[in-house]
Amino acid sequence: MRALIVEDNRDICENIAAYLERHSYILDFAYDGISAMHLALTNRFDIIVLDLMLPGMDGLRFCQKLRTEAGIETPVLMLTARDTLDDKLKGFEAGADDYLVKPFALQELHARLQALYKRGHRKTDSVLRVGDLTMNKSTLQVHRAGRHVDLSPACMKLLQRLMEAAPSVVSREELETLLWADEPPDSDALRSHLYKLRQAIDRPFDNPLIHTVHRIGYRIAENNITEASQ
Repeated sequence: MRALIVEDNRDICENIAAYLERHSYILDFAYDGISAMHLALTNRFDIIVLDLMLPGMDGLRFCQKLRTEAGIETPVLMLTARDTLDDKLKGFEAGADDYLVKPFALQELHARLQALYKRGHRKTDSVLRVGDLTMNKSTLQVHRAGRHVDLSPACMKLLQRLMEAAPSVVSREELETLLWADEPPDSDALRSHLYKLRQAIDRPFDNPLIHTVHRIGYRIAENNITEASQ
């Protein structure tokens, strides 16, 4: 599971990291709301752990922008020392999915994250769609404009991650981790796999769907609003 931890207390971040990394989480950290928003918009996370009191942009505003402006439905677990009913209701109204009051047990945090992750995946449609491109996650069948598309296992993984994140950007680092965990090859093998994916998905058609976002990563969308595709 890949999680974004948004918390300005670095001691709390270190404790969370020490515990969750032992349970195979891949973690990214942000220490203020503005940095967190940038990460949320340019990466795909399975879950977000969000402190309420943050510099730059507080947790309520972050959650509201994430839901209403960016349209991102990633489950959010809100952390705060505020424990009144009114505070909790404001968190849920802003779009939080769960609420954990400080101080908390790391075991409880882990259990709540697992529950949110499973709940979110039960809601996920088995068929992903971007424009005229579809992928059935159960059968691993890919079609574009009604035409069957054959893909290698690596290209299938890349396409699924891009389609799940669409239209958000997926970083090169995340795609490399997806294919090779913590040991990416020295050569630019990711570029090679993406070339093959584009040959299968885009070359036979007039409208390219896979776009490069310079120095950040890749996205899949009908219209490339970030920059011209490469």
